[in-house]
Amino acid sequence: MKVLCLLLAVAISGCVATNLAPGKTASDAATVNMQLAIEYLRLGKLATARDFIERALKQDSDNASVQMAAGLIYERLGENDKAHHAYAESERLSKGDPDVQNTYAGYLCRTHHAAEGEKLFAEVIKNPLYQTPEVAMVNAGVCLEGSGDDAGADRYFRRALAIRPNMPEAMLESGVVALHRNDPRQAVAIVQRYLQVNPPTSEILWLGLRAAHSLGDENAAAAYAQRLQTQFPASAEAQLMHSGNFQ
Repeated sequence: MKVLCLLLAVAISGCVATNLAPGKTASDAATVNMQLAIEYLRLGKLATARDFIERALKQDSDNASVQMAAGLIYERLGENDKAHHAYAESERLSKGDPDVQNTYAGYLCRTHHAAEGEKLFAEVIKNPLYQTPEVAMVNAGVCLEGSGDDAGADRYFRRALAIRPNMPEAMLESGVVALHRNDPRQAVAIVQRYLQVNPPTSEILWLGLRAAHSLGDENAAAAYAQRLQTQFPASAEAQLMHSGNFQ
């Protein structure tokens, strides 16, 4: 199989890395098959993605990138035991690579292992090689928020904002936590500041609408609703607004 196969993968779906070209190793073939698997995953062709990633795993199961790709594919397929194993292997093989740890921690949080996920995020945050610790802080906060620990989540969001005061993801999530904790005034204040320093999103306008509605400020709620409908008419938040579900 020549590298040209990778370049033609989308156009020629029958191109398969089954044989090694002269001078190529099993590791080389595994990399090609992994890249093909990722491309088919991107196209939504999950069965084909699985075929390629399983071929790659047979060729080089000690490759951290191959194991990470396998985790992504198995997760999309709903095969959580295989996904968990692949993500864990990737983290083990990467020897503390913070990007791999960040991805694995996210998976742990999505599968209701918040304590393990937060612990791994904490390692990423402390790693001097990871240049954006505020991203891992927001991820850790979202993890705790999903487990019901709003206080712990807010501590992470505040840490992220101390590093990057206008970080949109941290501001949004901090506002969501404020609303969860029955503090709509704080949520509104966060929304207003967000809109002063960042472009609007459907999520932040929806948060503003809900917070204003909770305060009984129907004029402000109507203003947020108008912006949401005008700027993001096809968004999930606009659909929730039309359903009347403000939770």
